[in-house]
Amino acid sequence: MNTEPYSPLPSVVSGQKLPVLLTVSEAAQLLRTTPRGVYAMVERRQIVGVVRIRRRVLFRTQALLDWVHQKSAPSLEE
Repeated sequence: MNTEPYSPLPSVVSGQKLPVLLTVSEAAQLLRTTPRGVYAMVERRQIVGVVRIRRRVLFRTQALLDWVHQKSAPSLEE
């Protein structure tokens, strides 16, 4: 398990395009949670865009962003 602190995604901060696949740490940063929380969501099948390559867990960026957008509450102006 990776115990190093994580910082904001460089591509999100600088406005560059995100990679097609995100690691668990990158997905956790995007969702403002911990890698452990992301693994729990994967295990409970509560998150979309999961790609498993052998033992590695990755996330399709577009599917994850669409899912977050769908989960967001409408603003008062909408």
